[in-house]
Amino acid sequence: MAELLLEIRSEEIPARMQARAADDLKRLVSDGLKAAGLAFAGARAFATPRRLTLVIDGLPAARADVSEERRGPRVGAPDNAIQGFLKGAGLSSLDQAEKRDTGKGEFWFAVIRKKGGPTADVLPGVIEAAMKALPWPKSMKWGSGTLQWVRPLQGIIALFEGKALSGRVEPGGKMAPVVFGNTTRGHRFLSRGEITVTGFADYEAKLAAAHVVLDPAARRKTILEGAHRLAQEAQVALKDDEGLVEEVTGLVEWPVPLLGTIDAQFMDVPPEVLIVSMKTHLRQFVTTRPDGTLANRFVVVANTIARDGGKTIVEGNERVLRARLSDAKFFWDQDRKVRLEDRVAALKGVVFHAKLGTQAERVQRIAALATAVADCVPGAAKAEVMMAAELCKADLVSGMVGEFPELQGIMGRYYALHEKLPAAVADAIGDHYAPAGPNDRCPSAPVSMAVALADKLDALTSFWSIGEKPTGSRDPYALRRAALGVIRIVVENKLRLPLSRFFKQADLLDFFAERLKVQMRDKGVRHDVIDAVFALGGEDDLVRLLARVEALQSFLGTEAGKNLLTAYGRAANIVRAEERKDKTLAARIAGAPDVALLELGEEKAVASALAEVERTVKPALQKEDFAGAMQALAGLRAPIDAFFDKVTVNVQDKPDLRLNRLKLLNQIRATMDAVAAFSKIEG
Repeated sequence: MAELLLEIRSEEIPARMQARAADDLKRLVSDGLKAAGLAFAGARAFATPRRLTLVIDGLPAARADVSEERRGPRVGAPDNAIQGFLKGAGLSSLDQAEKRDTGKGEFWFAVIRKKGGPTADVLPGVIEAAMKALPWPKSMKWGSGTLQWVRPLQGIIALFEGKALSGRVEPGGKMAPVVFGNTTRGHRFLSRGEITVTGFADYEAKLAAAHVVLDPAARRKTILEGAHRLAQEAQVALKDDEGLVEEVTGLVEWPVPLLGTIDAQFMDVPPEVLIVSMKTHLRQFVTTRPDGTLANRFVVVANTIARDGGKTIVEGNERVLRARLSDAKFFWDQDRKVRLEDRVAALKGVVFHAKLGTQAERVQRIAALATAVADCVPGAAKAEVMMAAELCKADLVSGMVGEFPELQGIMGRYYALHEKLPAAVADAIGDHYAPAGPNDRCPSAPVSMAVALADKLDALTSFWSIGEKPTGSRDPYALRRAALGVIRIVVENKLRLPLSRFFKQADLLDFFAERLKVQMRDKGVRHDVIDAVFALGGEDDLVRLLARVEALQSFLGTEAGKNLLTAYGRAANIVRAEERKDKTLAARIAGAPDVALLELGEEKAVASALAEVERTVKPALQKEDFAGAMQALAGLRAPIDAFFDKVTVNVQDKPDLRLNRLKLLNQIRATMDAVAAFSKIEG
């Protein structure tokens, strides 16, 4: 068994694209090998800023001869079917095919024999096809070439059994081809010249000697261990930030963590400003004091070994950070001189959307919605809700948010606190964009909930009104995120918010239903249970709807629930079968059965049980005691089982009796469907 080593080296690959590209390369090459009839033991993919690497273990040195049988049309089939079969099988005439009796008639069969050969002959084609198919989020052409890749290619290693494969990639135009070889290069600054390799173990070892850590997991470990050590030595703690760790791992081939210091003059600036400056703009790791507050130290990861131990790199990072924070401190000091209330008028000059007016007009809509929503939020003081809603967008015209758009809402909260506005108002301004994602904190204070809901409901209803709805993967205004935000706020705080009161468009409620279904399925709720509750329709109270779903799923997990579902299926199937035969039957079996026509004790018992269930279920549903309603349904199980054991429904010589018994079965179906659409549930 042999090894295939592939390295595709280029200019720097964006960090966010590396892991996906490595996985895609492994998938595409693996699929190509399987399509060529080549089995292998395993595949491993790696990525650094300048290379994608793949190693395939356990490939055969040569492909065996294989034969494949292909069944064609029936003997005597039309000529065009015969010709299509011959062409697809690569045969010139039926003399090369065989007749076989399959037990269902005679059919033509072709035996297609594929000659084996050296594995090395097919590998270049597999590699080239994988490279052309690799789905980069963004790619480019360079020079006069027509080949698209994420960044300009610099070299390709393609080794099989330690020898370079005969192949090349043509960039097109006047560009020279990139020929498969056995050489690579190490770190851009810490290594000189080409490196010749003979296989993966040799390749990995020589890259390490040339200051390239191939495995992203190893680079990540070096970054975290070094950063934690430096922080501990400075008596601070590294602030967890998985996203930044992953990004920095994709920016360096030889990580060297270094410790820097923030000037004391900037430590009175809000910590969020410091964090966004360090993390988002400079990729620096934040540290904290023992009490959790921001410390004046940061960790930066260099991609080189500096001669002075990193002193110049640290000084450069401190200098750039100082410049950014100087601007931030200036904005912080200047912005506090203008009240939020005095900024609102400037929102008239900020367009929200060409068809939806300015931010000032949007604020008016949000304020109106927020006061209406406040009626459904216990403890939400309307005066505070109105104040927070009217000021929630004011920081958009502040200097700080102009410089750091990521801080909108956050800075509004700080400015409100500086003005000594009520804490609930300040917090609502800071929270009104939340939750921004599935892992984001959800507002829980009454005023914050009202304003955050109003902000999202306005976005949804406004964009819906101009026909801007999400389609497929396209959602430029993040309306799916807004809907999920509304769902989280309502569900996590158990708010009784009737959504239809705020939606003029019926399909907007359907959109919410789909988002809720996705969220519930992600939490392990059965899709058929969700459908059974949603099929009832007319429900716009998410808390009540979820309570019904939870009760139904619990009920179906019991023995009584499973058996009752089976009984429902028997009753419903009989009724549906008869309705298909007689289109007038549905109207004739609507309503309760005639008590006088109930002959047997078993059918009388079912009628009595149904009457008892109807007396119990309706009040239970009104009280939102869904578990109680399900338990009441469980009382139908025994009499229905006995009914099917003893009673014949389709009594052909007694049409009135047959119709009455179908009425009874229809009543079983209708009674249960009032609680949930049991027909949607998979048995």
